Amino acid sequence: MTYELIVALIGFAFVSSITPGPNNMMLMASGANFGIRRSIPHILGVGLGHSFMIVVLGAGLVQVFDTFPIMLVVMKWGSVAYLIYLSWKIANAAPKSPDAPEAEGKPLTFFQAAAFQWVNPKGWFMALTAISAYTADHSFGQVLLVALTFMCTNLPSIFFWNALGQQARRFLNNQGRLRAFNITMAVLLVLTLIPIIRGH
Repeated sequence: MTYELIVALIGFAFVSSITPGPNNMMLMASGANFGIRRSIPHILGVGLGHSFMIVVLGAGLVQVFDTFPIMLVVMKWGSVAYLIYLSWKIANAAPKSPDAPEAEGKPLTFFQAAAFQWVNPKGWFMALTAISAYTADHSFGQVLLVALTFMCTNLPSIFFWNALGQQARRFLNNQGRLRAFNITMAVLLVLTLIPIIRGH
């Protein structure tokens, strides 16, 4: 891979990781509801889970989807349905008691966050685009480089969103504000699905 292609890959990985999407909306909500420390497994699950998905796709799974394109259609609509369900969960995550220090429920675990990457439409778009655009021969070395690049750019990007959510906690110091924030995050999460539904 040439130097110019590596620079382009880093740029693509950073921009696609830092811009709003399901992972970032969920991590911001997690930061606001549970704080950074309790969200660390979620953060690591996203960063490492997405990189693992790139390796698996690059190792041959992408050819399976080329052979059976209906699988992508099924995964697309399954992902949309699951994200709508998660949006509902986020919207209802605010504490039922004004005295509760944190929202009810638990942040995503490492394995839950890693597994979520397989139903995250934006994650699929990022992975498939990176493999097709930045690995000329789909060699394992190039696929691994793409995965490592995404991991190195994705982790600080998603940490930023989680930290942004935690900073918002100082303004979400009552039940009403926290519920309004969670509903807003849920709506934004649903809105990230519009390009997917339109066939992006």
